[in-house]
Amino acid sequence: NYGYGRLPNVFTSLEFERLSNAAGPTGGHIVLRDGKTTPKSVGIIHCVGSRDKNFNNYCSVICCMQGLKFAHLVHEHTGATVYNFYIDMRTAYKAYDEFYQRVIEEDTLFVRGKVAEVTDAARYSSEKGKLIIQVEDTLAGKQRRIPVDMVILSSGLQPRHDAKEVGKMFGISCSTDGWFTEKHPKLDPVATMTEGVFIVGCAQGPKDIPSSVAQGAAAAARVLDKILQKEVTLEPIKASVNQEMCSGCRICNGLCPYSAISFIEDRKVTEINPALCQGCGTCVAACPAGAISGTGFSDEQIIAQIDGLLLRNLEPVRA
Repeated sequence: NYGYGRLPNVFTSLEFERLSNAAGPTGGHIVLRDGKTTPKSVGIIHCVGSRDKNFNNYCSVICCMQGLKFAHLVHEHTGATVYNFYIDMRTAYKAYDEFYQRVIEEDTLFVRGKVAEVTDAARYSSEKGKLIIQVEDTLAGKQRRIPVDMVILSSGLQPRHDAKEVGKMFGISCSTDGWFTEKHPKLDPVATMTEGVFIVGCAQGPKDIPSSVAQGAAAAARVLDKILQKEVTLEPIKASVNQEMCSGCRICNGLCPYSAISFIEDRKVTEINPALCQGCGTCVAACPAGAISGTGFSDEQIIAQIDGLLLRNLEPVRA
């Protein structure tokens, strides 16, 4: 709908980054695809591929500030009229809103509404040779056609296509959107359910550079802490399988959050890797045959403890 690949002067955010870079093909000069024409009007479309039920429902975090940066660069290098088409402006971090106010003071125009289409089909003489952005302006309460020379698509972030395959290799689960899942979003945001495997930055979800750097430093500190210990303390409680009792039903295979359970095809029994097992007890509770038990917490041991408590309670109280 936005004409990328069909209309020559529609750029992605990465293409515009390269174009405006001093080491880029134009030496940092912002020009159209012909390599010589400076645009007099530029439209920047936010949330391309994000917050859209047809593509990705989530916010890509970086798009708003990226669009504001592009507006500032265009104004600084060309003096062109700049339109920012946005759904909601999200500038929540340190000094972000101040930069937003700065861009407003540079006379950047903001249109709140989702862009329907970018086309080169002119209806009026003033639209000839232009890219026309059709948008529903929710603040003005009307449909608008805005002609510009250049369109920049502030593209959203999405996980790698092979993220699930990589996750299986390291025993990491993925969210419904395809991002790697952390152990706890607040209390342990860089660790995973697999001991010793950490996730940071955009492997976990859309993030800007400061957040990615902070997470990278946190994960590095966690790894360094383990190295300096020289010895790794393991959870003493482990699950084990009585393979003579195991029926091979595989119910436990997909339940382990640490990917410690595997199925031996030739023997049709389940096996637990003690190095990966964290003793959570999920498989113990799920086994219909009672073939799995935790170290020190077999059914017989627990029943004996209960009997001991009951017998103690039956003893007469001495005055």
